[in-house]
Amino acid sequence: MMKKICRYLSPLLIAALVLGSLPVAAAPQATPGSDLISTQAALNAERPQTDRERIHEILAREEVQQQLVAQGVDLAEVEARVAALSDEEAAQMAEQLEQLPAGAGVGSVVGALFAVFVILLVTDILGLTNVFPFTR
Repeated sequence: MMKKICRYLSPLLIAALVLGSLPVAAAPQATPGSDLISTQAALNAERPQTDRERIHEILAREEVQQQLVAQGVDLAEVEARVAALSDEEAAQMAEQLEQLPAGAGVGSVVGALFAVFVILLVTDILGLTNVFPFTR
């Protein structure tokens, strides 16, 4: 009796397994890395936003704003220039700000911002960027 049940049940189980595995076998094979992104790529995608947030944190400090105003720089213009920075320029500026020692003089932060202003001004005059309308 058990042999009879196994004789009928075995082909049914085999057919069920074959039919169940067809969708897996028929599915297109993904090439390695086609749908997956690496951790480094995900971090690099977030880095420009993090760099800009760090720059905005420093610009929001009262002593930095006082130094900028003391040097005759318009705060709205500084914000516009930071927004116009490319991702690489923002990363470079954030890296320079990170290298400053904690509690460093505000003058060095203002110096870094002034350097970015001069670089953008020169590239705008040369026609490489279009940041300042008054250079045309």
